[in-house]
Amino acid sequence: MVELRSEEEQLDAVKRWWKENGMSLIAGAVLAAAGVFGWNAWQNYQQGQSEAASMRYQQIVNMTSANELGEEELASAREMVSELNDEHGDTLYAELALLLDARLAVQQGDLEGARTALEKVASESSRRYVQSLAWLRLARVELADGNPTQALALLDEPISDALAAQRANVRGDAFAAQGDTEAARDAWETAMEVSQTQDQPLYGVQFKLDDLGAEEATQ
Repeated sequence: MVELRSEEEQLDAVKRWWKENGMSLIAGAVLAAAGVFGWNAWQNYQQGQSEAASMRYQQIVNMTSANELGEEELASAREMVSELNDEHGDTLYAELALLLDARLAVQQGDLEGARTALEKVASESSRRYVQSLAWLRLARVELADGNPTQALALLDEPISDALAAQRANVRGDAFAAQGDTEAARDAWETAMEVSQTQDQPLYGVQFKLDDLGAEEATQ
């Protein structure tokens, strides 16, 4: 850069530079301020959405906490799930509500409704654990609907390692439904081993293994 030889030259240079660049600086400052304001506003909006979704989800949980629900209560709870997804569909609570909706649908004998709710979570969730829960429950729905082969295919999805014991358990159920007792035993034994390794109690599996042994003893 050429050295300036006087205060007048420096002042003239500043004036010329400001004339050429001043508006862009102001615009940049305004945009930066707007960006900060916009980001804060967006964050506040997102927090508000999450809090509203959380409250609605808790209402649904409270409504469905009873052991037995009548048809009107089930229908009302499922309607609330639908409203939660319409208003806050991009939140975790909307996905959890759909998982709950699947259980309510099963209680109503609506396996297709349960399948629809779970497929939505499995295909759209960006949260691997929640997505994994959806795949596991879809496999159970397929078993309940008499489709063990489809259940096994769903269990080949990339289910979270944290649910490995549950996956092995459902896999054992699917093999048992196909009449493959050896594969069922192997899967259930794997479920027991993984549950002990991960310190996650898995209830009912030992009873299945005991029943399998009792059946073989009578043959």
